[in-house]
Amino acid sequence: MRRWLLAVVLVVMGSGSAPAQNFSARPVTIVVPFPAGGPVDTLARVLSEPMRAALGQPVVVENVSGAGGSLGIGRVARAAPDGTTLALGNWTSSVGAPAIYPLAYDILADFAPVALATTSRLLIIARKSLPADDVRALIAWLKANPGKATAGTIGVGSPSHVGGLYFQSLTSTQFQFIPYRGAAPVLQDLVAGQIDLRFGAEASQTLPYLREGTLKALAVMGDTRWPAAPDIPTIDEAGVPGLYLSFWQAFWAPKGTPKDIVARLNGAIVDAFNDPAVRQRLTDLGQDIFPRAQQTPAALAAFHKAEIDKWWPIIRQGGIKGE
Repeated sequence: MRRWLLAVVLVVMGSGSAPAQNFSARPVTIVVPFPAGGPVDTLARVLSEPMRAALGQPVVVENVSGAGGSLGIGRVARAAPDGTTLALGNWTSSVGAPAIYPLAYDILADFAPVALATTSRLLIIARKSLPADDVRALIAWLKANPGKATAGTIGVGSPSHVGGLYFQSLTSTQFQFIPYRGAAPVLQDLVAGQIDLRFGAEASQTLPYLREGTLKALAVMGDTRWPAAPDIPTIDEAGVPGLYLSFWQAFWAPKGTPKDIVARLNGAIVDAFNDPAVRQRLTDLGQDIFPRAQQTPAALAAFHKAEIDKWWPIIRQGGIKGE
């Protein structure tokens, strides 16, 4: 009888610890819902090695792109909630895409927030020959030429598209949106003078063109200036208060992931951001790490909901539909 009871106890104890044992033994996959080489992919690869050291297990990066990032995010929604699959999403995949594509998952209810990661400054930029050198002059020029100007976007529902719609709404201006498949061709056509503007241009990708003088920046779409280019005014200073848009990135696990595993994953991410080499690398890439108080799962949950509450009405008012 005693032997039988001991065997039952051991089975129960073993089954209770199995998820943690499996989590410790298997690689952690970071699903990047965009192609390799972009800013989200770069961040995942910068963090993978220090996260591996903190977790004591392999960390691999998998690119699953398409439909504004929703294909990769859907892959994580369907994954086992055991801590071995993470989504590294951003504004496009986790705010823009869910508002315009029919999805088989709920972007808020079907994920366990893990940690806010980084944010990049976004700019309003223009071709060098545009007859406006600041935002106030831009607004006057657009109103004098309604519907004639062109603004390049990185796909339907992207920050460059939604940021441009928000600008139109706040300034009562009209211009055309020209969709592109990536940032590189937009910048090429902007330099060549084929289009006039881009809203929501990632600062780090734009800086070389600004330094060469082949493009000009009209404003930072935020309330603080960018240290790498301190002469660019904030959007508040430029005359359109509150037109804030940032290219943030964050980690989620599938819904139902145990809280202790979420806490362990969060700790590994926080430790990675405390690595001086990682911090310097991200600074060089133009990415700002969120303050420690905002790196908690609860802070991400609140931040994500606030972003959805802000942007979904704007997206829907603009009648944006998935391609």
